[in-house]
Amino acid sequence: MQTTGLTKRYPLRGLLPWRASGYVEALRGVDVAVPPGAIHGIIGPNGSGKSTLLRVLATLVLPDAGRAEVHGHDVQVDERRVRGMVGLSTGEERGVYWRLTPRQNLEFAAALHHLTDAGHAIEVALHRVGLEPYADRPAAGLSQGLMRRLGLARAILHEPPLLLLDEPTRSLDPATKDEFHRVLDELRRTRSSTIVLTTHDLHEAAGACETVTVLRDGLVTAVVRGGDDAGLRRELDRQS
Repeated sequence: MQTTGLTKRYPLRGLLPWRASGYVEALRGVDVAVPPGAIHGIIGPNGSGKSTLLRVLATLVLPDAGRAEVHGHDVQVDERRVRGMVGLSTGEERGVYWRLTPRQNLEFAAALHHLTDAGHAIEVALHRVGLEPYADRPAAGLSQGLMRRLGLARAILHEPPLLLLDEPTRSLDPATKDEFHRVLDELRRTRSSTIVLTTHDLHEAAGACETVTVLRDGLVTAVVRGGDDAGLRRELDRQS
């Protein structure tokens, strides 16, 4: 996955009624490169451009300038192909149907992806994220940690080489976060998945990721190696 000079602006008109014109610059020439099979973190304050970056990579938002590629395919030129290569999961999981079970939610997702062996794909996804004991319970009764697993199961259902996870562990307790990270590491090791995740948690970024990109006001301000808590803290403190 790679972006070069990626730029995205949102018009203020309609978003902020008291402003007659102007733009919010969500991304300002963002360059990010993630090698295949790596876990890469994107960290920054609210409004830094983290979610917009993932939505551009998932072809949900069109950039105004620059280029974004997934395994060599341009997100604008090869939009349909890129969508088949990306699995997106957000911390909110608004796409979950609460009255359905996890299995039924995945059946719906499998139909959208036109999977030929949907039953097998669903069983594999449920097993990989540890949702088998809860597969046939209504989603409305699941804990936040299990909901995050359901979102991850849906993202990996069609075996995409790139996973985009937008604050996947938000509001989770430390033990559940550790278990979620274990699942991600297992996916990376067994399927060579490339994983890009956004977070506000410095320790999560440093502990779970091999490299971390720091975003602020739509700009890349630093790239720090994973495990370097002190270096990442210094960079964030320098910007505050």
